[in-house]
Amino acid sequence: MVIGTKTGKNNRITATALGYDPDRDNAPVVIASGRGKIAEAILTAAREHNVPIHPDPILAESLSRVNVNQVIPPELYIVVAEIFAYIYRVQTQHKTQREITTNGK
Repeated sequence: MVIGTKTGKNNRITATALGYDPDRDNAPVVIASGRGKIAEAILTAAREHNVPIHPDPILAESLSRVNVNQVIPPELYIVVAEIFAYIYRVQTQHKTQREITTNGK
């Protein structure tokens, strides 16, 4: 998942990519982060690979302060978990709808 949006006084693009592997990680990990052209590259890569993008200026600003390869801070666990859960529900619904359409039911 990528959290991206325009933030700050100059309305500069900020993007942070998060990853989470429940078998390996205790919490979501920042796997890429940047502003300006780097943020644009993160967002472009996310779109190319169908990675969900969630626009949230406050969360984007908070996550931009976390170093790459570090877990997110505990105070962001709930909001990030809610976003991951929402994305999971939407993806599951789309998968179910595709299966129904494919199977002709």
